[in-house]
Amino acid sequence: MQHPPIPLSKPDISELERSYVQEVMASSRLAMGPMIAKFEQRMATLCNTKHAIAVSSGTAALHLIVRGTGIGAGDEVITTPFSFVASSNCVLYEGATPCFVDIDPQSLAIDPDRIESAITPATKGLLAVDVFGQPANWPRLKEIADKHGLILIDDACEAPGAEIEGIQIGAWGRAAAFGFYPNKQITTGEGGCITTNDDVLTDLCRSMSNQGRFVTHKMDHVRLGYNYRMNELSAAVGCAQLERLPELLANRQRVADLYADALTPLRSDIHVPQPLPGSTRSWFVYVIQLAGHFGQAARDTALKLLQEQGIGCAPYFPSIHLQSFYRDTFGYKEGDFPICESISNRSIALPFFTTLSADEVSRVAEVLASVLPQLTRKERTIHT
Repeated sequence: MQHPPIPLSKPDISELERSYVQEVMASSRLAMGPMIAKFEQRMATLCNTKHAIAVSSGTAALHLIVRGTGIGAGDEVITTPFSFVASSNCVLYEGATPCFVDIDPQSLAIDPDRIESAITPATKGLLAVDVFGQPANWPRLKEIADKHGLILIDDACEAPGAEIEGIQIGAWGRAAAFGFYPNKQITTGEGGCITTNDDVLTDLCRSMSNQGRFVTHKMDHVRLGYNYRMNELSAAVGCAQLERLPELLANRQRVADLYADALTPLRSDIHVPQPLPGSTRSWFVYVIQLAGHFGQAARDTALKLLQEQGIGCAPYFPSIHLQSFYRDTFGYKEGDFPICESISNRSIALPFFTTLSADEVSRVAEVLASVLPQLTRKERTIHT
C-alpha cells in the first residue's frame, strides 16, 4: 500500500487569519499601521512585559538586542553551540565574539554549571536559547548574570507560550527575541519580535528597526539603522495566531503525547523528549535522539531511510562550532563541546504540526521501527 508523504512541518492557517489579512487589504495601509500596534500589544500581554517591538525576523530581533545593549568589538558573549546558527551570528554582526559553553543533556540548553569558568574580563553578555521550546534554566542564568554584571539575553524564537517557575518566556533578562517562521508555534510568514521591560532599549530598537529615525513620522535619521520593520499583512496573520495560541499549543501538546505513546516500544534505541520539573514547554518540534550505541553515520542513514519512505525529517541541530564558517574562522574542531556534538550527531526531528493525525504518528513510528534494525551500532556506547 502506497502511503502519502508526511511533511516535516505545516502551518495552521484558519479563516481568522484570512479575515484579518482581508481587513488589511481593504484598508490600503500595508505598512506601519494599526495591525502592528495590535500585534505588539498582544505579544507584550503574552510575555507580561511593558514593551514589544515587531520586526522582520527573529534574527533581526536578536541583532537589534545585541546592538541596542551596547555589545560590540572586543566583547565576548557566552552562548550555546546547540542552536540555529543565527543566535551566534548576531553576536558577530556587531564585531563581538561568541564564546561557546557546552549544554545540559536534558534541557539541551546551555549548562549553567559550566558558565562561570568561561567568564573572562572581556565577557559582556550571556545569550541563552530555549531549545525546541524547552525553557533554559533562567533562574540560574539570571543569578550568574547578576553576580557578574552580564547582559542577559533570551533567544526565545522557539518558545512562545513557555514558562519557568511561573514566569513567561519573554520576560527574563534584558530582552527576548521571538521568530515566526512557518514551522513555529505561531507564524507571520516571516517575522520576529522583541519583548522587554527596558524603556531605553525599546526606543533604540524601534529607531534602529526603522532606518534609525528618531520618531516614525519625521525623516530625521539620528543613528545607523536597518529596514527591519514587520509589515501589516504579517502582523494580521500574527494577531490571529496569537488569538488562537492556546488552541495551537494544545494541539501541539496532543501530537507530542501521541508520539510519546507510539514510540514507547522503541525506547531501547531512542531517547524522546522528557518534561522537566518547574517549567512548561511550548512544543516547537519533536526531536528524538538515537541511543548512545548509535553515531552520526547511523543517524544519517536513518534520515535517508525515513525520507525514502515519505517521512519528513531533519538533523536538528548541527553543532554551530562545526559549521564550515565557524571552523574556518575560529579553528573549532570535533571534541571541543562533546555533549553538544553527541546530541547533535544523534538527533532526528520527526514530522510535527498541529493537524498531524494519530494515524500519521503511528505511521511515523512504524517506519522508524523498521529503520532502527538496519542501523550499524558503534563499538563503544556513549552515555548522555
